[in-house]
This record gives sequence, structure tokens and C-alpha cells, in this order.
Amino acid sequence: MKKGLVLVAALMAVVCSAKAEVEFAYEAGAELVSAYIWRGMNNGGLSFQPEALVGFDANEEAIQFRAGVWASVGASDWKFEKNKLATDDFNPNTYFMPEVDFIASLSFFGASVGFNEYYYCDDGSTHNSEIWAGYNFDHFFGVGAYINWYTIVAGNDMISDIPLLTEKRAFSSYLELGYDYTFENIGLTLGAQLGMSPWKSPLYYNDKFAVVNIALKIDKEWEFEKCSLNLFATGSLNPDGMVTDKNDPDYNVFINAAGDAKLYSQKLNGSIGLGIWF
Repeated sequence: MKKGLVLVAALMAVVCSAKAEVEFAYEAGAELVSAYIWRGMNNGGLSFQPEALVGFDANEEAIQFRAGVWASVGASDWKFEKNKLATDDFNPNTYFMPEVDFIASLSFFGASVGFNEYYYCDDGSTHNSEIWAGYNFDHFFGVGAYINWYTIVAGNDMISDIPLLTEKRAFSSYLELGYDYTFENIGLTLGAQLGMSPWKSPLYYNDKFAVVNIALKIDKEWEFEKCSLNLFATGSLNPDGMVTDKNDPDYNVFINAAGDAKLYSQKLNGSIGLGIWF
């Protein structure tokens, strides 16, 4: 976590130098989703996903810092069935695999930088460390467009050099272009995303540049005095394909512990969810 501590210290220095009025801020809540969809990939079935962040706002929220924890608890098999035989058209490796992420980010007049530590609570306690940067055009231009770049810099993101049988870091990266439009009078937001993996990646399962995610989202929010509720639905298409062997439609590469092979061989994924935030 040294990279994260260095980032936090740097962000604090930036804010202090701005000499702006600083206010404590926090975000806490949870979502219940029918499927855990991450950057177009189906990472599991019905999941409970809590989040807690603390930080500060400055310069009338033009500067924001957040740090905290996000988690997902669910089954890799959306049907919650275990110990099935492969001949039953199920992957026998179905199991519960909680994920805990430690996150930190700073937004500065539309520009953002951040650090994510993905920790997967499987038998090997695998993890990935990611840094990212982006820009939201809404701050200066009043347009809901944004661009983000994510790169894995440490962890299990390794790729094999077949001729030499050695491994090297892949630096798997993800470029995301997005646009959100909110109907303020009814609390409805429509969103679209385009995700690309710029080079060979074991994380996104592409051998070269590929568009791996085209997604749409609709989100309805209700605000109350103490909390807000939101109901949302997402749909995602992976144009690069979810299988590496086109002759074997039941071979899933997106998640090692797929439940129903027919479900995970689909290029189209979707989820509905309900969230509460304080």
C-alpha cells in the first residue's frame, strides 16, 4: 500500500496549497445486484456490495478527496449451486469469493487521479494494484462526458512469454469513454460507456487492441432527508468476444469459476440493482 500512502500525502499537499475552505465529507451505502458486472465482464451472480468512503470537499466541491473500502459478497455461480459435475453442464469450481477493494481518489476541477487495490479472498489471496487518471468535462463545459485510463501496476497481472517460458508484467489497461445525461426534474440518468483494452492483456483476454465493452445504463434516484435510493439496470456487450476458442462456445475465459457455462459464453451481460446511500 506504499503507493497509496504516497498518493494520499501528495493529494493532501495539493489541497493545503490551495488555501480553500475544507469540509469533512463521507459516503456510505450498499447495492444489491442481480449480477456483478465489472467493465463488461460477468464476475458472478446475485451480490451484496457495500461501500464506505471518507474525505473532504474544498473550494465549493471543486476539489474532492475520498478514501475507503468497497466490497462484493456473492457466488461465482449465479444459481448458488455447488459440487456439480462437469457433465451436468456446470463448472465444478463454483464457490463464494468475496472481494474487498481499497480505494483513494482526488478530483481537482474536473481532473481526477486515483488508486485501487483489488483484493480477492480466494485460497491464494490474489490481488491487483491499479492507478488511474481521468477528466470529467461537466465541471467547465457542462457536458456529462468523461474519459478515464486505468492501468494495473502490481499484483497477479502477469503474461507468459511462450518462447522463453517466462512471465512479465502485462500492465493491463482500460480506456473508458463515457457520457451521462441526467433529467434533474425526475431524477433519471441515462449513461453510455465505451471500454477498450489497448494491448495484450490477461485481465481482459485480448491479444491486441480491442473494444471489450459497450454498455448502457439507466438509473432512477429518489432523494429523502436522510438517504437516497436508486434503482438501476445495465447492459453490456463485448464485441471482442467472450471466448478464446471460437469452436468451443462453452469455454469461458472471463471468470475462472463460472457457474452455468451457457450463461457465461454470452457476449451480452446485464444486471439490475437497488442501492441505498447516506
